[in-house]
Amino acid sequence: MIWLLIIVIVVVLAVVGVLALRKQRSAQLREGFGPEYDRVVEERGDQGSAEAELRERQERRRKYDIRPLGATARDRYAERWRMTQAQFVDQPASALADADALLNEVMRERGYPVEDFEQQADDVSVDHPEVVEHYRSAHAIRSQKGTSTEDLRQALVHYRALFTELLEPMSRDEDEPNRSTRIEEVR
Repeated sequence: MIWLLIIVIVVVLAVVGVLALRKQRSAQLREGFGPEYDRVVEERGDQGSAEAELRERQERRRKYDIRPLGATARDRYAERWRMTQAQFVDQPASALADADALLNEVMRERGYPVEDFEQQADDVSVDHPEVVEHYRSAHAIRSQKGTSTEDLRQALVHYRALFTELLEPMSRDEDEPNRSTRIEEVR
């Protein structure tokens, strides 16, 4: 009888431990992915499959060689961004296409695969969950026909959010960006 009680207690403790571990993993995913976690849960309609997808993204991301940009590359890209923004005044659609291409160049140089937009956005969400929705919004606007200049401006602002993040060093131990790499706001 006492052995049965011990077995029941061990089983209950094991179940409680498993549930606590699942809750902890969910909390880590929610914290790590921020708003992207909620978007994927809503899209999937099921927390378990959403979390499996997010873990798959993390695992895929671990296989990439994501590297920081050097100071010279950051300055070069920041200058190209400024030129793209200046171009927006006279050629908004062309400037938006250039912004998209520039962002892809930066991502490729950093080590992200850039062949498929959805996977690209998913992969970027692992490192930049707070701004990946900007990237998706800009892409959606750019894909629409007959967009207004204001919509194009909003898309450029969305692209800038991710662009700015990608230009920053990956950690505080890396070079601090100089003032010339700061991205100015589009008005």
